[in-house]
Amino acid sequence: ELMMFFSSQTKGTSSFGKRHSKTHTSCPRCGKISFHFQKKVCSSCGYPSAKMRRYNWSNKALRRRTQGTGRMRYMKSLPRRFKNGFREGTQAKSKAIAGAEA
Repeated sequence: ELMMFFSSQTKGTSSFGKRHSKTHTSCPRCGKISFHFQKKVCSSCGYPSAKMRRYNWSNKALRRRTQGTGRMRYMKSLPRRFKNGFREGTQAKSKAIAGAEA
């Protein structure tokens, strides 16, 4: 006469109805829904820490926000400026004058 009660072991359907509180909201720095309300820390970027959260065990996460994924306002002009020796404040010679000299 061993009685087993399985009613307390429900992890599925009946438990899902109780999920109505949010633990995470949008992060001020990265914009993902990863900022923990109670801890006040972002699980994605580590805000409010000054350093960005990054781990080498997640290559795909590094790829998403590495160099080259943003606007690269400084970096995108580097190859051209390097080619010309980082010259500044000069006026390019007109094509007509340059052609006549050669």
